[in-house]
Amino acid sequence: MWRRGDKPEETSAARLWPPLARFITAEARLGARVAAKGRAASFAYEFLRFGVKQGWACLFGGLMCALLIGTHLFYPAHAALGRYDFLTLAAVAIQVALLMLRMETWEEAKVIALYHVVGTVMEIFKTGVGSWIYPEESLLRIASVPLFTGFMYASIGSYIARVWRLFDFRFERHPAIVLTLPLAAAIYVNFFAHHYMPDLRLVLFAATALLFGRTIVHFKVWHTHRSMPLLVGFGLVALFIWFAENIGTATRVWIYPSQAAGWSPVAFAKLGSWFLLMIVSYVLVTLVSRPRAMSEAAAGTRRRPLPVAEGA
Repeated sequence: MWRRGDKPEETSAARLWPPLARFITAEARLGARVAAKGRAASFAYEFLRFGVKQGWACLFGGLMCALLIGTHLFYPAHAALGRYDFLTLAAVAIQVALLMLRMETWEEAKVIALYHVVGTVMEIFKTGVGSWIYPEESLLRIASVPLFTGFMYASIGSYIARVWRLFDFRFERHPAIVLTLPLAAAIYVNFFAHHYMPDLRLVLFAATALLFGRTIVHFKVWHTHRSMPLLVGFGLVALFIWFAENIGTATRVWIYPSQAAGWSPVAFAKLGSWFLLMIVSYVLVTLVSRPRAMSEAAAGTRRRPLPVAEGA
């Protein structure tokens, strides 16, 4: 249970949101009872715990998706306040509420703010060249881009920052930021430049594989750290972003030219674009949450801990 004197790295989420303290104490008792029932029960409980933590990490993005669906189904067509403007004000209210209730840290808010700018700039360019459109009118916009769109991009950064903390990410063979930052910059520039010069995404995929191909992320679901290749994690998150994009286009928040006559699933090829955007998001998060090396004991190796925090 959380106590005032605890060190930050030794505390639970209750340190960040005190109302969780009672829940965490009850959950610890439940976990102890489940563990006494054997390996099968413990595995099922850990799987459930994984889902709950993932849902908590998706809080901002999940609320945004709920708003997209809810306004599509129920928002009055002729309301004085346009649907897009309502989404903008609702996104701001969610952000303020999460900070006021301490359900989100200021570090996570910094990532959201940074990614909001990065995403909005790309939106202005992409809508300008006709990659997609926002079909409804709004007052709160820059050029043809409603201001709530930056929050949709920011929800990706929010997820990465939250899942990083909730699962206590540790790494093996993580590349240094002096290498990852230029890669992220090159990916971002290519999203603009490929309209005027050859698309370099195959080169960028290869560079990503070269830098992160040997990186292992260790994540703590319950008592021990599990592990997986970081590239696999990138791919899984990109897949779920693709699912969310289908929700966005199905609710007519934005549409691609191919969907003007009626909705159809977003091309699966877009998954590659989301994968690359994931790299940009991830590197931005590492600017405020520096990767830490896995300890020898937790990793189960004889190697010295990698100097990730210093090198990255």
